[in-house]
Amino acid sequence: MKFAALMLSALLAAWPGAAGSQQSVEDFYRGKKIDLIIGYSPGGTYDLYARLVARHLGNYIPGKPLIVPRNMPGAGSRAAATWVFNVAPRDGTVLATADQSLALQQAAGDKRINFDITKFIYIGNPNTENNTTATWHASGIKTIDDAKGREVTMGATGGSTSSQYPKAMNALLGTRFRIILGYPGGNDINLAMERGEVDGRGSNSWASWKATRAHWLAENKINILVQIGLKKVPDLPGVPLLLELGNNADDRSLLRLLSASTAVGRPIFTTPGVPAERVEALRKAFEAMVGDPAFVEQAKKENFDIDPVSGVALQNLVSEIVAVPAAQTERLRKIIE
Repeated sequence: MKFAALMLSALLAAWPGAAGSQQSVEDFYRGKKIDLIIGYSPGGTYDLYARLVARHLGNYIPGKPLIVPRNMPGAGSRAAATWVFNVAPRDGTVLATADQSLALQQAAGDKRINFDITKFIYIGNPNTENNTTATWHASGIKTIDDAKGREVTMGATGGSTSSQYPKAMNALLGTRFRIILGYPGGNDINLAMERGEVDGRGSNSWASWKATRAHWLAENKINILVQIGLKKVPDLPGVPLLLELGNNADDRSLLRLLSASTAVGRPIFTTPGVPAERVEALRKAFEAMVGDPAFVEQAKKENFDIDPVSGVALQNLVSEIVAVPAAQTERLRKIIE
């Protein structure tokens, strides 16, 4: 029996993949494919930043695996996050990106979240950026005050920032946004604005407008009503910051909490349970990529801003948002639910 046990141990140790801890990261990833799951349809900012990462990150990972983007839209990216948490292999062969507000939604007790956002392992965020709420030029709505005077239809993907911001402004600022849910991604909302289906878009990053619709900005096709972040971006000095528009200290505190998730940006994460040495390799690869002048220059040529957040810092930020005391999130939950 002892001999049989020794033989079985030897066989298991020699079997490929049976003892992951004995296999180097380079050996594991060599010849492998990594799926990068994107929680939205093609053409939006999450999709574009994920594809930028997919094109370059593999060059910095030991073994140089091929990274293949896969769109999995639905439920404001919850469908993708649910699949990654509950179904995807937990070995480092799946990366993902999903809505930056999921941590805030979990903190607010969103019952549609059947995963723990803090259990994902964060690899990094390529860009910290302010979001915006915008309207189409033909809508006649040029400012937040205009949106208080009549009903304004706003396209949204689901229970993401695209619906959260208009809901919060309705409740706290007196706007009259009517939210049209169900668009699979931001690009679909852009098309809906062009066709006149909706007056505006509940949320899109300023970086995305510059990268994907620079001609709209040049031709004044959209009106930026408000920017959402913890401070103004330099090239939007005349656009009000959402957290400053509250009528009292409590409202401003609530709007600041809502704005905090902008630092999560376009997060890249992997499943729980990935071996520590692979997590370290993925995080180091991400930091090497965003720190490489050649990558930054290429990103700029493609009109992408790069202002990265490390995986460790992102992990801590998500945990801090989820840990916000219930007293602070209960009112927000009632507004955005």
